[in-house]
Amino acid sequence: MDKYIAIKYMNEAEHYPIQKLCAAVHVARSAYYKWLHRTPSHSQKINEQLVEWIKQHYEERNGILGYRQMTVVINREHDVHFNKKRIYRLMQILHLKSVTRVKKNTYIPSTPQITAENILNRDFHADKPNEKWLTDVTEFKYYVGTEIRKLYLSAILDLYDKRIVTYKIMESNNNELVFLHLTKLFD
Repeated sequence: MDKYIAIKYMNEAEHYPIQKLCAAVHVARSAYYKWLHRTPSHSQKINEQLVEWIKQHYEERNGILGYRQMTVVINREHDVHFNKKRIYRLMQILHLKSVTRVKKNTYIPSTPQITAENILNRDFHADKPNEKWLTDVTEFKYYVGTEIRKLYLSAILDLYDKRIVTYKIMESNNNELVFLHLTKLFD
């Protein structure tokens, strides 16, 4: 196709004869005229429309859409159904690829202030009640409208019969959460 476009340009702009231009690029003159007077097929017209949509959505979203997401966007917004392979092929021709965003690490590394001594030494067997207790804090997320909130559950487990001795639920995760129900047990 590039050869035909070059022949057409050189003929119109520089007035070179078509016969010599076709001979120079090894294209039959009849093939050039067939290309020149062709009517686009139905599939080609659809592809031209798809290319416009792809460019539009690619620019609107700053290039973050890959061919899979592009297929979903085009099918939803234009109420059509196209295969992802067709969108992939057209994006390859247009040299459009999704831009991978670098995920920001929000974790702040810190060293623990207090390291507890390993008293149990992985011996989780208890011979009598209240001999060995374990505690842990679990985070739960829930929604209030569109806002995400968190709850923290701190429970104490007796290793003798694997029952929960006590538990406490709070909206903040701090030492107070654990110590509140420990002091409640010993009072």
